[in-house]
Amino acid sequence: MTRDLLSLDGVFAVPPLARSAGNGRAIDFEQNSRIVRYIAQGGISRFIYGGNAFLYHLTLAEYEQLLDWQADMQGDGQWLLMSAGPSYGRLMDQAPLLRRYAVPCVMILPCGDPRDATGLERGLREFAEAAGARLMIYIKEETNMGVNLMAGLDTIATLVDEGICIAVKYAVVRDDPGEDKYLDELLKRVDRSRVISGIGERPAVTHLRQWGLPGFTTGSGCLAPTLSAAVFRACRERNYAEAERVRARFLEFEDLRDAWGPGRVLHQALELAGIAHTGSILPFLSELSAEQKNRIRPVVEELLTKQDELVSIRGGELGEG
Repeated sequence: MTRDLLSLDGVFAVPPLARSAGNGRAIDFEQNSRIVRYIAQGGISRFIYGGNAFLYHLTLAEYEQLLDWQADMQGDGQWLLMSAGPSYGRLMDQAPLLRRYAVPCVMILPCGDPRDATGLERGLREFAEAAGARLMIYIKEETNMGVNLMAGLDTIATLVDEGICIAVKYAVVRDDPGEDKYLDELLKRVDRSRVISGIGERPAVTHLRQWGLPGFTTGSGCLAPTLSAAVFRACRERNYAEAERVRARFLEFEDLRDAWGPGRVLHQALELAGIAHTGSILPFLSELSAEQKNRIRPVVEELLTKQDELVSIRGGELGEG
């Protein structure tokens, strides 16, 4: 746990949250445990529950249930990190629950509500103190920390310097991840060992090779964890040609996720793959159509076939990413 909390080296899976089918939509913890075990068997032992799990839309009662479950799942080499927020009121409602379960670190979901850098700093300090937890700040858009971009980055740096924030999940999408002035400004203020690539396999190799980030998050790796771990290992060994070759296997599935919603597609893909019964998706999101599911199925099957091929070729050489 200590190593995982302080080191961002490696791959962090970002799973969906399985629910029962039908109108009840209760969280199905048996199926969620199956998902965790499957990913861990593929070589990824750290998990972030956030956007793909649609934690934005959880009720407070469900959030308490989720914290109770994660407490039982920690250990045996596994670490589950929960998200909170994104609004100030939501954070402060969740803080007592996080303190009760002694959660050491929580990811702050990106805020799109009225905000500025000074106000966010004050609110995040209050939340961290109330929750008794350190923070991972999730940056999905340049304006998540306010419209004054440099002031927002200064706020992140201050929180990192004071030990309130121990990690940044960087997920600003670029056409060319090698050209990113905002990331450059962030890394002038925050040591790169504290910043993780947060957009899956598509920019991962560039983020690790060019920008020197220590690891990356993966949604698609919940479906093919062995492949995701292989991308990281190749980067760690500086075999970037191999890293790009393995990374390319994800792109057709990533294209579908980008087209129809990353979380929606991943939620259905794990069901189609037989990994778990993921069940219904919460409102404010809609289920995929039958046509979309039929389009996803062969892509899922092909990605799993490529994973099986890698396992058969490398066998015992495969380890944790």
